[in-house]
Amino acid sequence: MQGKSVINETSGVPEYGIFINGEWGPSSSGKTIENRNPARVDDLIGRFASASAEDTRRAIEAAAEARRAWARTSPIERANILYRASELLAARAEDVGRELTREEGKTVAEGIGETRRAVAILRYFAGEVQQPDGEHYPSANPNTLLFTMREPIGVVGIITPWNFPIAIPAWKIAPAIAFGNTVVFKPASLTPLCAVRLVEVLEEAGLPKGVVNLVTGGGSEVGDVIVNDERVEAISFTGSNAVGNQIKKDVAERGAKVQLEMGGKNPAIVMADAELDHAVAEVIKGAMMSTGQKCTATSRAIVDRRLLDEVTERITQRAASLTVGDPSQDGVTMGPLIDEKAAERVLGDIEKSRDGARLAVGGGRPSGVPEGHFVEPTVFTDVDPDSYLAQEELFGPVLGVIPVDGLEEAVAVANQVRYGLSASIFTRDIGKALAFIREVEAGIVHVNSETAGAEPQVPFGGYKGSSSYSREQGKAAREFFTQVKTVYFDPPPAQ
Repeated sequence: MQGKSVINETSGVPEYGIFINGEWGPSSSGKTIENRNPARVDDLIGRFASASAEDTRRAIEAAAEARRAWARTSPIERANILYRASELLAARAEDVGRELTREEGKTVAEGIGETRRAVAILRYFAGEVQQPDGEHYPSANPNTLLFTMREPIGVVGIITPWNFPIAIPAWKIAPAIAFGNTVVFKPASLTPLCAVRLVEVLEEAGLPKGVVNLVTGGGSEVGDVIVNDERVEAISFTGSNAVGNQIKKDVAERGAKVQLEMGGKNPAIVMADAELDHAVAEVIKGAMMSTGQKCTATSRAIVDRRLLDEVTERITQRAASLTVGDPSQDGVTMGPLIDEKAAERVLGDIEKSRDGARLAVGGGRPSGVPEGHFVEPTVFTDVDPDSYLAQEELFGPVLGVIPVDGLEEAVAVANQVRYGLSASIFTRDIGKALAFIREVEAGIVHVNSETAGAEPQVPFGGYKGSSSYSREQGKAAREFFTQVKTVYFDPPPAQ
């Protein structure tokens, strides 16, 4: 698929531009970023414009100029554009999904599934923008009509990660523009092609110039400019805690609105009465799919000591049975990490984890795979709840098994980390499930299912260090991307 986004092609390698005020073009610096397949490093996907600070300021200016006209556009017209974009993306879901696999390293099934999830998000917000957006209140004055209405914030900066390169941009951009805001969008430099594909369908669906502006490039030239520009009135960010906390400080100084979704150290509790085949399958899926590169991935299996040996054996066998390799190939169940830096970091974390735990399977580079950024599915057992492995987010295919004596200790261990994004429990006991729901410190709770996974119609976000206490998706998206105006409407005095 090559459209106006391809601004040059040399030796069969496409060069993609940035998108500012409805036009695709090169960076003013002339610099580009190479995008390579993490499973086969000799596979050059394309070169992408590396936007300069000047380009980013132009994108912000375009969004600022478009904001008033877009805010006054009928919500029904905005809904129609989002729905047309969803139809365009749905028709291309298999092709875009395979591109996602080539660019990010997920299996083809996961890549196509994520693309279809982006379709569902666009469709959901096409409907959500048509829902009631204000409230009527009784007034002390019987002649006063007292009501609220919601209005857009203005220019929104959207900064997204590489691990969900089309779903996360969709769940931020769709509500932002649905509710009348304009957008300056910086995707992760490691996965720019999916960002281009999302912007292409929005453009083809009839989005006016300046409403969405795409600037690919580095953090200092793009991200820092977006965060610190006074014209950007809100920032929505998903990524690391270090970057998110710095954004919070920077934005607080100038009083802009901020939404942060960051890390997780997500537990799956397996109680003594759990259905073990199901529980183990879900724990492995949560830990190892997408190579563990999900903020909602399962990184701790907290297991009732009475079942410890059996559960550990089953988890170890399932992890060892996963087929690691090029995710575009049939039969492969786990692909590479996103780049060599990530692979080396995870391998270093595995070495640190040997203190306070016992390595049961994995721990190194797999053999017999292409030249890519691969790490074996890795399981540690007898993990100390206070150890590095039990406390820090590794963001890779690494699972620690922690033994406990009963539900009370399991919940205490689950909660003794600085994160609180997602958590799950496996049990047949309704009372235990309800106690877990009440006591666990997590924004997303699963009973008898893996910790990963989110649907677009419900709020998404975490407790503690996982979030800025805001929520994304569902009706919660309206809370962030709009502001409330209260109106006291009195009739003129009678003559």
